[in-house]
Amino acid sequence: MKRGVPVSPGVAVARAYCVDQVLARREPNTLDIAALSGEISRFDTACAAAAGELDVIIGRVTQEVGKEQADIFQVHRLLLRDPALIGRVKAAILNRQVDAESALHELLDEYTAAFSKIDDEYLKERMADIRDVVGRLLGHLSLDQQQHILAASEAVIIVAPEVLPSQAMMFDRLQIAGILTETGGPTGHAAILSRSLGIPAVSGLRGILREVSTGDLIALDGREGHVYLRPSAEVETAYRKLQREYMHLRDRLIENRDQEPISADGVPVELLANVSGPADAAMAARVGAGGVGLYRTEYLFLTHPSVPTEEEQLEAYKAVIEASPNRRVTIRTLDLGGDKQLPYIGEHREANPFMGWRSIRLSLAHPELFQTQLRAIYRAARFGQVSLLLPMISTYEEVLKLKRVIERTQMALRREGVSMGQGVQLGVMIEVPAAALCIDAILDEVDFVSIGSNDLIQYIMAADRDNPKVAHLCEPFNPAILKLLNQIIKTCNQRGKPVTLCGEMAARPRLFLPLFGMGLRKLSMSPAFVPTIKEVLRQTTVDMAADIAERVLRMNSLGDVRGYLTRRIRQICPNVSMLDMRH
Repeated sequence: MKRGVPVSPGVAVARAYCVDQVLARREPNTLDIAALSGEISRFDTACAAAAGELDVIIGRVTQEVGKEQADIFQVHRLLLRDPALIGRVKAAILNRQVDAESALHELLDEYTAAFSKIDDEYLKERMADIRDVVGRLLGHLSLDQQQHILAASEAVIIVAPEVLPSQAMMFDRLQIAGILTETGGPTGHAAILSRSLGIPAVSGLRGILREVSTGDLIALDGREGHVYLRPSAEVETAYRKLQREYMHLRDRLIENRDQEPISADGVPVELLANVSGPADAAMAARVGAGGVGLYRTEYLFLTHPSVPTEEEQLEAYKAVIEASPNRRVTIRTLDLGGDKQLPYIGEHREANPFMGWRSIRLSLAHPELFQTQLRAIYRAARFGQVSLLLPMISTYEEVLKLKRVIERTQMALRREGVSMGQGVQLGVMIEVPAAALCIDAILDEVDFVSIGSNDLIQYIMAADRDNPKVAHLCEPFNPAILKLLNQIIKTCNQRGKPVTLCGEMAARPRLFLPLFGMGLRKLSMSPAFVPTIKEVLRQTTVDMAADIAERVLRMNSLGDVRGYLTRRIRQICPNVSMLDMRH
């Protein structure tokens, strides 16, 4: 048995589907002479697809971001025209009778060896361009090669180094029973993806791809972080029983979709959904969410080959609005940087990217990109009840500056006679401790607040949540976290400004108890968890929750908080404890 980081609760028993990194080496594939001309054509097709992709990227990056950033891709486009580079790959295919992937790896090895002997740092950095082009070609070849595998009807457990946003589109064609990754934590992309789909997942098992092959049976427990590779008959039987019990409970809870989210003593709570696209929004409607509390627009950009145009963004936002419960959506502007990088913004190497040039700071640095998104959001607001959410606010002055940008964008739309939605509420995300401490002033300028607990926790604790050496510090049960959340909720309630908790801790049944007791009445979570939190709510009273909150806020130890809340959830709603991660 192996132990990883539990990131999405549930149990899965299925065969592995290994997703290797694009640049990972494998044994050369020797071809028959008769297959060589077909392999050359396959390589030419990949080159043409990569070139077309780069042409679109260059055009849009030039228009939306600037020529300097587009020059990065212009270099890559020139490399695809380089007869020496392309000729060497084709020569390897023909002379050594290997497939295009093996020929590209050989080429990469040759260039790596040659560039390692160069002293000039600028020339050494050009190796990164070659690696990027090779990776792009391998990606197109890999997609072509795996079409027959992706059509398989058997449910699988994805095993990958990490789950990238671009890979999520490929996974749509698979039946996924679970996700297992070498890296990442409870708030990384793999975790968010798996929780939004209600898929059990475990991360942090470094080197797992060296121990497992596609087709191997895996038993996975996303509550405990336990993983069994090629389990014995006894373990397989036990885990299949757990899997049936988990699925039965989940299916039973989803039957509460038409019930109002009201506590046992009649106090209503808004249970909203975090979504990344129309499919998530449709799932939110199926499970009985009251609306979308957080639409992460960055996933549109991360899965798009280049900068989405205003019209493309408008159509994407409209699709989410129309699929959402009650057509009620809070749209967050781009939250890029940190672990979510866009190559067409340019390469920004920082010692600590989570503390650097990211999120709203990056949007302000690229006003055309930002204003294009704002225009699309305001135009899409005609189709539903839309709110605008600005991420990673740090200062009061920042809010004033952003409001001026928004006002200029609205004025431009009016001058052009472009229809846009009316009554769009403006909110900010409280993720930076400085914003939490000066929230009273910020509330003067906005209509509502959303707490982004994922980032807020790591900033409070000065610990990277995806760094395994310090991730244990990013515990939502920490008394310091709960005390700050209590202050934010209390201040917002006193000022009559709505406050929503949007972080992943909103989906934790144990943590719902004190948060409800602190006065929180709006939570936004992965759609799969709405029925679970609704069930806990319907078994809880305000007095009960207030007593729990009061006790927790007097505690000094994380262990005391977690132990006490674990006992209380088992008393109040024993079945639901199976759906909560144990850490």
